[in-house]
Amino acid sequence: MQTRQKRKSWLKPLIVPAITLPCLVYFTQQSQSGRYGVEAGAQMAAELTRKTQMYNRLVANRKGLEQRVRLLSDGTLERDMIDERARRALNMSNDDEITILMPKGYAAE
Repeated sequence: MQTRQKRKSWLKPLIVPAITLPCLVYFTQQSQSGRYGVEAGAQMAAELTRKTQMYNRLVANRKGLEQRVRLLSDGTLERDMIDERARRALNMSNDDEITILMPKGYAAE
């Protein structure tokens, strides 16, 4: 009876590293500059800072507007004062009224 012996190939140990190396290169590159990589994370952090500042400005503006609305409620001002302020804010007047335009720096006494 005769046995056959195979010679060991020098390529066989290189198969796993040949497949693994391109995968490692791909994932390394994606972790640096991919959609969710380090560079994108820095851009997202900068955008988050801008959006947070915008949000804080809007919240402060809203609080100011809410305060002005509270001051204009029925209990603190008379109806004609509310009407006058609304007309001034909307830049409107009735047909039978005379409108006198004042310069911006003019302070009515």
